[in-house]
Amino acid sequence: MHTKTIELDIAILQDVFGVGDVNLKALEGQLQVAILTRDGTVEIKGEAQENVSLAAETLKTLGLMRHAGEYIDEFTVLRVIDLVRTGDSEAAIAAMKDTVVITHRGAPIKCRTIGQRQYIEAVKSNTVSICIGPAGTGKTYLAVAAVVAAFKRKEIDKIIMCRPAVEAGEKLGFLPGDLQNKVDPYLRPLYDALDEILGHDTVQKYIENRTIEVAPLAYMRGRTLKNAGVIVDECQNLVMTSLKMILTRLGEGSRMILTGDVTQIDLPAGSESGLKKCAELLQGIEGIAVTELTGRDVVRHKLVGQIVKAFERYEEQAAEKAKGGKPYKKR
Repeated sequence: MHTKTIELDIAILQDVFGVGDVNLKALEGQLQVAILTRDGTVEIKGEAQENVSLAAETLKTLGLMRHAGEYIDEFTVLRVIDLVRTGDSEAAIAAMKDTVVITHRGAPIKCRTIGQRQYIEAVKSNTVSICIGPAGTGKTYLAVAAVVAAFKRKEIDKIIMCRPAVEAGEKLGFLPGDLQNKVDPYLRPLYDALDEILGHDTVQKYIENRTIEVAPLAYMRGRTLKNAGVIVDECQNLVMTSLKMILTRLGEGSRMILTGDVTQIDLPAGSESGLKKCAELLQGIEGIAVTELTGRDVVRHKLVGQIVKAFERYEEQAAEKAKGGKPYKKR
């Protein structure tokens, strides 16, 4: 039996351990250790010395994250175990220190993973940024936060956000209302992010005076977008010609962010997503950055990360099978 003792700030113990010690139990279960606490002193016991040391470093990292303002839950515990195991915990904590923007309620929006920080740095220092990653990695939300921050700094005069109106199982014609009513559901994630950051009333005021425009991608054809922060979401549902169209709308003083998840393509049969190929073509051009987020950057529900990893394993092994390798097996 191996034992390690560490000190934690008593003021944040409850936040780190969670209500009913739920976070502590998650840590104990994951690493097969027993953790006892008394007045800020934490004693960790376990059969494997490696796991005891890993648990100690994980608790220290969780404490630092709480000081940085991060909310600690079971999912965070699992993420931090992985970060400590791979030696990335210090970089992850550093990623949380910079505030992207302050919401209308005074809450800071910060990066929560190393990949997210790289994404935001790429947006800040490039005219065009392409971000590819799975669901739950904050692609759209951080893009909106970064563009709102640039607007507040008066680096741009307006915000333009668009998505392709591609159906995922339903047809536009079956939805009630006029054209605007039909396309609004596709744009809802963009409205939600704006409302959270700027406040609903402010967003409506900016929409009315055209400072903010949220529209289907087709509305961008033929325009030149000047002095604007442009977000093109769900780009995995665009073919190469559509990507060329929107990229060539870029005008003087504008910045553009393209986001997409190449594992969730809703294009009809016979149409090929151009996002991956577009990123490859533009990689290396000065002023254009490509960021790829992974399952390690998922910050949604803990199951989303596990789902993403399961699908990544399936796709990797399916590709291997197609090449004549071993068939897919469950893990």
